[in-house]
Amino acid sequence: MSQPNIYYVLLKRLRVPLITLILIYAVSIVGFVLIPGQDNEGHVWMMSYFHAFYFVSYMASTIGFGEIPYAFTDAQRMWTTVTIYASVIGWLYSIGSLLSVMQDPAIERLRRESKFRNKVKLLREPFYLVCGYGDTGTRLVHALGQEGVRTVVLDKDENRINELEMRDTLGRPLGLTADAAKPAVLGEAGVLNIYCKGVIALTDSDQANLLISLSTELFKPHLRLIARAESPEFVNSISSFGNNEVISPFEVFAERLEMLMTKPSHYLLNEWLTGIPNQLLHDPVFPKKGAWVLIGYGRFGQAVYRRLHAAGIPVQVIDPKPGEDALPEQSLIGLQANRKSLQLANIESAVGLIAATSDDATNLSVLMTARELNPNLFMVARQNQQDNNLIFERAQFHLTMNRGDVVAHQVFTLLRTPLTRDFLRLAQHETKTWVDQLLSRIISITEDKLPYLWETKITPRYAPALYSACAAGAKVSLKYVIACIEQREHTLPIIPLLLKRVDTFLLVPDGETLLQAGDRILMCAPYHAYEQMQWATQNQKVLHYLLTGEEWVSSILLRRLLPNS
Repeated sequence: MSQPNIYYVLLKRLRVPLITLILIYAVSIVGFVLIPGQDNEGHVWMMSYFHAFYFVSYMASTIGFGEIPYAFTDAQRMWTTVTIYASVIGWLYSIGSLLSVMQDPAIERLRRESKFRNKVKLLREPFYLVCGYGDTGTRLVHALGQEGVRTVVLDKDENRINELEMRDTLGRPLGLTADAAKPAVLGEAGVLNIYCKGVIALTDSDQANLLISLSTELFKPHLRLIARAESPEFVNSISSFGNNEVISPFEVFAERLEMLMTKPSHYLLNEWLTGIPNQLLHDPVFPKKGAWVLIGYGRFGQAVYRRLHAAGIPVQVIDPKPGEDALPEQSLIGLQANRKSLQLANIESAVGLIAATSDDATNLSVLMTARELNPNLFMVARQNQQDNNLIFERAQFHLTMNRGDVVAHQVFTLLRTPLTRDFLRLAQHETKTWVDQLLSRIISITEDKLPYLWETKITPRYAPALYSACAAGAKVSLKYVIACIEQREHTLPIIPLLLKRVDTFLLVPDGETLLQAGDRILMCAPYHAYEQMQWATQNQKVLHYLLTGEEWVSSILLRRLLPNS
């Protein structure tokens, strides 16, 4: 993206009009100096260069003060007439050339790039570099903006960047039309900026995401990178170097689908903790045990089949366009997804149908047909185009796989609360009873809304009061950090989900757990509880009261200070 300076390009494009204007002015001035005039007494008078320059300046700009310092002779007036028309023509030519150059798409691109580079250099707050502003990037940038996180966006499609600039998105994202796979573009977009917290590769091309990952690793080896990749080969390639985090939407959804069928309680916990906070909880619908029908055996279909087959769930595959990949045994190879093929797959006795082709019309058609044949089917639809949101919503399928939604939720969770992934990974090994008890606790504190998750980091920056107490050797139990400030014997509606200390994890730590400087704790609660808990981590006097019970301020003043009290 190393481009010439916009001012250099403008001067280069306008050199002929500028030279033309300079020549007109120069010849006009010389003419007035050489043509003799007369003073008031009739004596011959020769105009100086200063007077000639002064007269030509206001004459050519059409101000027209008059003849100076004496009335002109006929020869001077004739020369004045010539220079008037010459200067007007020169200015019209120059202004027309300037307007033409300014409307040139190349100049406009240079202007935008120059303005973008200057704004990136002036950033003095943490930001993420998002490469790709498709469905996934749009959702992610909007979600990060709501959290107050700045983003810098790159995309090759000018229409997408224009849409970004027109959106009233929180966080004031910066956008540029450019190919993020080019290393120079990443450099200009701020990958080397000390405030850049990480790079998120979300382009539509696995190859481009790999190149972005390689460039980031070479530019800044310890910079966090999260990339999207759909092909298993590219997933392995991006994961093979650095500490890159790779998200495959097909594999993520296939894992969720398997969890839905085999571990419904674990699936529900996953959905609650990775959903959008404060959204209403819906009564879950789980499929029955039995055989499934899978339409389409592309990359998504293969990921789903591998998961379900490994879990021992019988799956009948219908592939309307058989490819080079070997289909599972007893699949209906080469049949179109229609009523006949569904009946051959025994759709009437199946418990569920997964429409996994890359065509939305095919997926919708086969699901609607299957619904007529078996109204009790559990229906899973793959949505490929964001524009079809409305019809997929009105179809009211049980589960819809939208790549943009899947990746955006995963990335947002990784950025906002990285411990959530560790918690869910550890929770997978817990029993159904353990998970059900945790779900009951979450419902009891959040009522009918999804919980708010955050990480409490015991560091000078994020929890100064708590860090000072721990660093000083005080025995700070977790129960005091989540205690109610008005009545320290009671706790706030907060569930500590995970405590990370160096490389060790403690699931759902109890209130007697002693905290140490450097600990990270994943919390789950309603948002108002999060606000109240900040007093204990940020204010030393409040923390002292919670630890010792010694009043530091009157209860009336305390109530006025406390939010939601």
